[in-house]
Amino acid sequence: MRIGIVTIFPDFVKVVREYGVIAQAVENGLLHIDIFNLRDFTTDKHKVVDDYPYGGGPGMVMKPEPFFRFFEFFQSNYGKAYVILTSPQGRRLDNKVAMELASKEQIVIICGRYEGIDERVMKFVDDEISIGDYVLTGGELPAMVIVDAVSRFIPGVVEEESVKNDSFYNNLLDHPHYTRPREIDGMAVPEVLISGNHEEIELWRRKESLKKTMLKRPDIFMKHEFDELDKKALISLFRELIKDAR
Repeated sequence: MRIGIVTIFPDFVKVVREYGVIAQAVENGLLHIDIFNLRDFTTDKHKVVDDYPYGGGPGMVMKPEPFFRFFEFFQSNYGKAYVILTSPQGRRLDNKVAMELASKEQIVIICGRYEGIDERVMKFVDDEISIGDYVLTGGELPAMVIVDAVSRFIPGVVEEESVKNDSFYNNLLDHPHYTRPREIDGMAVPEVLISGNHEEIELWRRKESLKKTMLKRPDIFMKHEFDELDKKALISLFRELIKDAR
């Protein structure tokens, strides 16, 4: 998959491809991340990318000409891409959206700045994505979040089993995790996890996942489709609750 990021602060976003599993994916050729400096597509000596808004008002607006030149360059070199604008007006990024975006062959993410971009640039935009109902100083951080979330669903970047066990994958939060030491400060690892009984471990993990989701995110719990393991886990959970209540 190829991802392009268009920004006026390329040094800000380049770290997204330099660490962790994304860096490994880039090194292994599973993922290409190109970072484009919008100022490279200006024609004046000062490389100006913003101007005053027509009609007056505070702030500045990103000029359309650099974007038009960029997309002419990109399409002639790489072909058509699915273009995303980071915007508080966009649809909310979630696991489902990230999976959808990961199915694209190549995407371009525009990092907005100032009061926004000239509306005529929207002719190139296929999608607007928001990472939350708040306003940031620019689209660089949302672009990095989108890249990170999307890359996890590209085959080979992260182990498939790990992705399936992540929070939100099946409308459940992840179960608790433990590692060495076996006990610390009087707190011990649950016995079931060191029992070697894989069936019981799987049941315990699903039970804890269901419990955590019900308590912390009942909104996504209501969307979950229950399978046989869920039903067994719920029966086990109810039996524990009844036992504790006696």
